[in-house]
Amino acid sequence: MSGIDAGELDTLWAEFRGVVNMTSHELSAWLRTAGGDPGRTHGRGVLAILRKRRIDLTAEDVRLMREVLATVRSATATGGAGAGVGERRYRLMSLGHDPLR
Repeated sequence: MSGIDAGELDTLWAEFRGVVNMTSHELSAWLRTAGGDPGRTHGRGVLAILRKRRIDLTAEDVRLMREVLATVRSATATGGAGAGVGERRYRLMSLGHDPLR
C-alpha cells in the first residue's frame, strides 16, 4: 500500500485525476511522439498510475503524484500570456496535463 491514510489518499487521488486531464490513451500516444523529452520518465510513471486502481498505489506512486501536482500547479501559476503554447505545454503534456483543456 501507499503508506498514507485512506482520507489523504482519496484527496490526493481526486486532485491528481483532476490535474492529469489526459486519458491514458492520449498520454501513451503523446509519450510515443515526445522524442527524448526528459519528462518521459515521469510520464511513464503517470501512465502506470492511470492504469491502476487507487488501492494498488505504492509509496513511489504517491511520491510521483505529489511531484506531478506540485509541478503542474507551479507551471500553471506562473504561466502568464501564451501559457499553453510551445515547450511549456509539451512539458506539461508529458506529465498528462494539457493546459489548453
